[in-house]
Amino acid sequence: MKRFFLIGIGILIFAGAANAQTVGGAKDFTPLPKPQPGEAVATFGGGCFWSMSEAMIELKGVNRVISVYAGGTTKNPTYDQVSTLTTGHAECSEIYYDPKVISFETIARGFFAAHDPTELNRQGPDVGTDYRSIAFYRTPAEKGIIMSLIKEINHSKHYPKAIVTQVVPFTAAYPAENYHQGYFRLNPKSTYIIQVSTPKVVKFRKVMKTELKPEFQKS
Repeated sequence: MKRFFLIGIGILIFAGAANAQTVGGAKDFTPLPKPQPGEAVATFGGGCFWSMSEAMIELKGVNRVISVYAGGTTKNPTYDQVSTLTTGHAECSEIYYDPKVISFETIARGFFAAHDPTELNRQGPDVGTDYRSIAFYRTPAEKGIIMSLIKEINHSKHYPKAIVTQVVPFTAAYPAENYHQGYFRLNPKSTYIIQVSTPKVVKFRKVMKTELKPEFQKS
């Protein structure tokens, strides 16, 4: 479940997903698929993966996005375990894309536009290392792109503070529970989606408009 967050003055609202579902004592999840021939994968985390995953799937050339846990040491963790802040994992998005249509750099730019990379171990109302800004690289070239973008964005003063995104080599990602997948679209009336996720996605669409799939350019 999403942790408690404050909206307005003196109003405490509890919003988000239910406790992790289990089937026969095992986590309810679908294993991560292998990339298709010619498909590449990128992994980023910037707060709740509900809005980040929606933002990434709207980019041209992105075939599918899966909410995952990454950056920690616990294998195949549950949401409840990750929420204890003992696994080291962050909520992330595993992005499967066609590099002939969209570049890793464009996806990375989208990542920096989809959240506030200057917030340390939080995103808005969500607080904790599991909501940290984190960018994974699989090659030295990808690391170089991420670092160059950080330098560029810091220099532009787009954000009033310096970027604090953690940049680390990719090791492993574990799929989140099935109810987290596509949560943004499946739960449009959720208080959290309306008040927290949707404003972030709307902002993302404005910044990345020319890179969006046609159906989202009109949003």
